[in-house]
Amino acid sequence: MIDSHCHLADSAYADDLPEVVRRAREAGVTGGLCVLACGDAGEAARGGLAARLWPALQFAVGVHPHQAHEFAGREGEVATAVTAALSGTPRACAIGEIGLDYHYDFSPRDVQREVFRAQVRLARDTRLPVVIHTREADDDTLAIVREEGAGRIGGVFHCFSGTERLADAALALGFLVSFSGMITFPKATAIREIAARVPDDRLLIETDCPYLAPVPVRGRRNEPAFLVRTADAVAGLRGLAVGDLASRVTANFLRVFGG
Repeated sequence: MIDSHCHLADSAYADDLPEVVRRAREAGVTGGLCVLACGDAGEAARGGLAARLWPALQFAVGVHPHQAHEFAGREGEVATAVTAALSGTPRACAIGEIGLDYHYDFSPRDVQREVFRAQVRLARDTRLPVVIHTREADDDTLAIVREEGAGRIGGVFHCFSGTERLADAALALGFLVSFSGMITFPKATAIREIAARVPDDRLLIETDCPYLAPVPVRGRRNEPAFLVRTADAVAGLRGLAVGDLASRVTANFLRVFGG
C-alpha cells in the first residue's frame, strides 16, 4: 500500500530516517508521496536523502496556507518559486500541499486565497495534480477549485476532516479523498461515516506523519509504518480485507500521481 501523504523531510526524522524507511518497507508500505514546503532549504536537503533511501518515494512541492504570508504583497511570485522548487526536486509529481486554513489563520485570509489560486493555476498549466489542505474554509476552497478549473487536473483532498457536503463536492469535481489516522480517534464518528462510503475508485489513505498517529500509537511521532493501522480501520469500515483495500488505494494513487 502507498502512504499518499507524508512529511518524511520534516526535521522530526533528521536523526533516524533510514530506520523509519526500513520500518515502512517491513510493514508493507511500498511507496509514498512526500510533501515538501516550497523554499525550505532544510526540507529540500532532507527530501533528497529520503529520495535516495526510498526509490519508490515521490514528491509534491507547494506553499502551505500557513506559509502564504511569506508571499504577502508579492503573490505574483508564487508560481515562479514553486516552479523552481519542482525543478530541483527528484520525482516531483504534484503541487501541494496547498489550500486554505481558517482554523489557525497563520496567514491573512486574502493572502491565503491569492496564493492558493496562483498554485492551482500553475497546476492547471503544468498538468500536475494538486494536494489540497482545507480547514474551516469549505466555501472558499471549493470556489477557487471551481473557478480555476482544478477538476480538470484532479488530485486529492488530503487528511479529510470536513463535512459530508465537502466530501460530496470534492467527489463531484473528480477528486480523490484521503483519510489519516484521525479516523481511529474516538470522537471521529462523522469522518468514519464518510470514509465508509467514498467510492472505491476515489479512496486514499495516508499518515500525514509526523502528525496524527493512529490509535493505539496516538501521541507518538507518526511514521509510514503506522499506515497499516489506518488501513485496518478503513478496511473494517468498508467490510474489506486489508489486502483488498491496499490494492484499491494503490491503484487509485498510481492512476492520479503515477509512479
